[in-house]
Amino acid sequence: MGTRKKLNRDESGKILREVFTYLGNYKALMFLTVALATAIVVLTLYVPILTGNAIDFLIGKGEVDFKSVLAILIKVCVIVAITGLLQWIMNTVNNRITYHVVRDIRNRAFEKIEKLPLSYIDNHPYGEIENRVIADADQFSDGLLMGFTQLFTGIVTIIGTLIFMFRIDVFIALVVVVLTPISLFVAKFIASRTYSMFKAQSETRAEQSGFVDEVIQNQSVVEAFSKEKDEIEKFDEINERLEKVSVRSTFFSSIVNPSTRFLNSLIYAGVGLVGAIQAINGSITVGNLSAFLQYANQYTKPFNDISNVITELQNAIACAGRIFALIDEEAEIPDSPDAAVLCDVEGNVALNDVSFSYVPEKKLIENLNLSVKPGQRIAIVGPTGCGKTTLINLLMRFYDVKSGAVCVENKDIRTVTRESLRKSYGMVLQDTWIKGGTIRENITFGKPDATEEEIIAAAKAAHSYGFIMRMKDGFDTVVGEDGGSLSIGQKQLLCITRVMLALPPMLILDEATSSIDTRTELKIQQAFDRMMQGRTSFIVAHRLSTIKNADIILVMKDGHVIEQGNHEELLTKGGFYANLYNSQF
Repeated sequence: MGTRKKLNRDESGKILREVFTYLGNYKALMFLTVALATAIVVLTLYVPILTGNAIDFLIGKGEVDFKSVLAILIKVCVIVAITGLLQWIMNTVNNRITYHVVRDIRNRAFEKIEKLPLSYIDNHPYGEIENRVIADADQFSDGLLMGFTQLFTGIVTIIGTLIFMFRIDVFIALVVVVLTPISLFVAKFIASRTYSMFKAQSETRAEQSGFVDEVIQNQSVVEAFSKEKDEIEKFDEINERLEKVSVRSTFFSSIVNPSTRFLNSLIYAGVGLVGAIQAINGSITVGNLSAFLQYANQYTKPFNDISNVITELQNAIACAGRIFALIDEEAEIPDSPDAAVLCDVEGNVALNDVSFSYVPEKKLIENLNLSVKPGQRIAIVGPTGCGKTTLINLLMRFYDVKSGAVCVENKDIRTVTRESLRKSYGMVLQDTWIKGGTIRENITFGKPDATEEEIIAAAKAAHSYGFIMRMKDGFDTVVGEDGGSLSIGQKQLLCITRVMLALPPMLILDEATSSIDTRTELKIQQAFDRMMQGRTSFIVAHRLSTIKNADIILVMKDGHVIEQGNHEELLTKGGFYANLYNSQF
C-alpha cells in the first residue's frame, strides 16, 4: 500500500510540474494576480485594526468619540469598496490565466491527435479520446480556477495575519501558530488518499463516454438486432461503477472541510479564552482583542479554503494526467529531416518482400512482391481478412511495413514526406467521411482553390450534380456532422466528387461504389474509367464484375498473393479466383 501512495505522489508531482510549464507562458498575469492578492489581503487585514480602534473609542457611557468613530467607518467603507474592485480584477485575471492554459493544453492535445499513428486511434474508443480533450479539460479548468482564486489569496492571508497578530500579542499569536497546523495535517492526510479515487472516477467517466458514443453511432444496428435491453444493462453496469467511485471520492473529499472547521473552531475558542484573560489583566485592549479574534478567524479560514482547493486539485490533477498522457503518447514517426518531396509522379509502384502484421504473434502479410507500371489498374480481391485494406494502408503509409519496402518512383516511401506521398493518391473508401459545413467545402477539401466550373464538372462526372442541385441551396447547402440527413449513397457520391476534382496521379478505390444503386454504379464506372485513364489505380472490390477490365488482378489469401493475372487468364486457370467469380454469378 505504501508503494502505491508513493507512486501516486510522484505521478501528481510530475503532472503539477507540467502544469507549471504552461503557466510559465503567462508570467506577467501570474505576477499581477499575486500582486492583487497581496493588496486585497493587506486591505482586508487593515479593516480589523480600524474596527478595533473604533471599539476603543467606545470607552463608556458619555465617553464615546463619535467624530473619530465616524471617520473610521468612512475609511472602512472606502477600503471595502477598493477591496471589492481589486477582487473583481483578480478574478478576471485568474479566469484569463485558467482559460488560456486550458486552451493551450487542448490545442496541444488536438495537435497530438493529428500526429498520432492510426494504430493508436484504431485501438482506443473515439468517445474516450474525445472525453480527454473535452470533459477532462473542463474538470481541470474548474480545479485550476479554484486554485487561483483561493490558493494565492489563502497563502497571502496566512502570512499577512501572522504579521498582524505578532504585532498585537506574541503569546496569543504563538498559540494560534502552534495549534492551527493540526487542521492542515488532517486535510493533507485525507487529500493524499483521494487522488487514486478521482483518477478512477475520471477513467470510468471516460469509459462511459466511449460507450455512449459507440451506441449513438450504431443505434440503427442496436435496434435492428433488438439489443436495446442488453445495451441498457451494460450502460447501467458502467453507471453503477461510476456512481460508486464518485460517491467514494466525494465522501472522502467532503469530510476535509468539516474536520478542519471543527479543529479551527476549537482553536478560535482557545484564542478567545486566552485573549479574555489577557484583557482582564490589562495586557491587551478590548479593541485589540476584537481585532485579534478577527485575525484568528481569518488565519484559520484559508486553511479551510486550501483544504477545499486541495481536494478539487486532486480531481483536476487526475483529469490533467489523462490529457497529458494523451499529449505524451508516442507520435507517428516523423519525416526524416532529409526526406524528399515526391514530385513528377508517373505511377511506378513496387512492393519488395513486404511483411506486416498488426499484432506480432499473428502474421498477416508476408514476403509480398508487386511491380506496377504507370497507368496500370491493379485489382485486389480475396476473402475478408486476407489483407486487402491492409495493403492500401501500407501504400498510403498509414502503417509502416515491418520488413521490406514500398517504393514509388523507385523511392522508398519512408524516405519521402508523407504529405507529398498522400497528395499523389486520391482515395475513395467504403467508409465515407463528410465534415460539417457546406457541400462545396466538402467537395473542395482536397483542392480549396478550385473554380466554380471545375466543381460543377467534377460533380457532373461523379453524377452527384443532380441531387446537389435539388437541395435547397445547391452547393452552398449546409450539412451536419458526418453528412447529416444525406443517404450513405449520396455521401459516397460526394467523396467520389472530391477525388474527381483533385485528380491526383494515382487512385485508390476501396469498395468505392458499395453504397450506390446499380444504375448509378454503371455511370460511376464509366466516370472512373475516364478518370483512371493514364493513372495508376488500385481497386479493392468484392463485386468481381467491377474489375473485369483491370490490367492485373491480385488474388490474396492469408496475406499472400496466391494468383495474379488478368480476368480471362485467371478464369482459364480455374483456381481460387475462378471459384470466387463463379460463386457470384
